[in-house]
Amino acid sequence: MKKLFIIGTGPGDARYVTPQASAAIAASSELVAYGLYLDLLGELCDGKTRHELPLGEEIERARLALDLAAGGRPTALISSGDIGIYAMATLVFELLDLQLQGRESSPGWLDVDLEVVPGISAMQAAASRMGAILGHDFCTISLSNLLTPWETIEKRLHACGQGDFVVSFYNPRSQKRDWQIAAARDILLDYRPPQTPVILGRQLTRADESIRVLELQQLDAQDVDMFTLVSVGNSESRHIENRGRHWVYTPRGYRKKL
Repeated sequence: MKKLFIIGTGPGDARYVTPQASAAIAASSELVAYGLYLDLLGELCDGKTRHELPLGEEIERARLALDLAAGGRPTALISSGDIGIYAMATLVFELLDLQLQGRESSPGWLDVDLEVVPGISAMQAAASRMGAILGHDFCTISLSNLLTPWETIEKRLHACGQGDFVVSFYNPRSQKRDWQIAAARDILLDYRPPQTPVILGRQLTRADESIRVLELQQLDAQDVDMFTLVSVGNSESRHIENRGRHWVYTPRGYRKKL
């Protein structure tokens, strides 16, 4: 069978790799990924052929994975977190769509059996570390304007503010993009209190993890990089402390019953 597993392996710690993901990797002979994602998997990669392509070569990674699978080699295309959230799964299906339209020249892709294996996302890991910030309606917004115009991102930020959604920001800052997170903060401050809790989770579940809570008005670009997940509460989210532990949760309305 010509098989391509499209796998999310969680935020980093091997304990967050699901049994389904482990089984899919075990069933594959070829692993395609950014090298760091394979390094984090450790012994799961033993005996497999590693195809490592750097950041910025996502299209090449997706093409390679499809080609390997079409050639009869069971292949795993791997991303950290959930591969369907700002990750590689969408590229595979976009390429498949183009082939179906006759705009690609790889008919063998159409014979590949695809299986998407979900993973635990960074926003879920951050929420669990600090309580239950995602307890009510929420959304995610990528602040990278490399592929999406800033005008579109700005509209989504205003919609998030108007709808009072908890929001998790992906791609909040890079060396070349250092102003978007401050712009997002200022837009949200038009809709929710300055004291709204914000979770900053960096390198979540990995050896050098750091996580803290601050207020929306304190959010600064210098505290954020591409390894940081930023989750901003809504107008009702609460930051509490008990026995030295800090927690953030978002009520769902049970207070009426309580």
